[in-house]
Amino acid sequence: MTKIRYVRRPIPIKQVIEFLDAEEAWFWYVRSERARREGARLTETATSHTRPCEPDDIYRAVMRLHRRRLIGNEHLKTLAEFGWRECPPDARVRDEERSVALWDDALDRLTTELKSKGIVRHDERCADCG
Repeated sequence: MTKIRYVRRPIPIKQVIEFLDAEEAWFWYVRSERARREGARLTETATSHTRPCEPDDIYRAVMRLHRRRLIGNEHLKTLAEFGWRECPPDARVRDEERSVALWDDALDRLTTELKSKGIVRHDERCADCG
């Protein structure tokens, strides 16, 4: 009787592409969450690159900021509302002026969190980043 040999397929090496900023990471998370709610399963795709985290890592970073009281409920509502719309608040719209301040504040704090995790790219021009 012939013995069956199992040969492992080589795992393709993918390039990890960090997010440019926290806003890009947040919109990516919201799109992933929307797809998940519509029944899609998050699996590796046939692309040549991957992201440095899972969508839930972005959510956990935001919730860590909330638990440490660095962002409040208004920040979360603003992130959710404009994330779901897939566009940031517009400072030229009078009704969105407060939302712009909350959005910028939340993303500024999220940027620091995501940079420390290697999810958001460090700016080469930043003297503090090394």
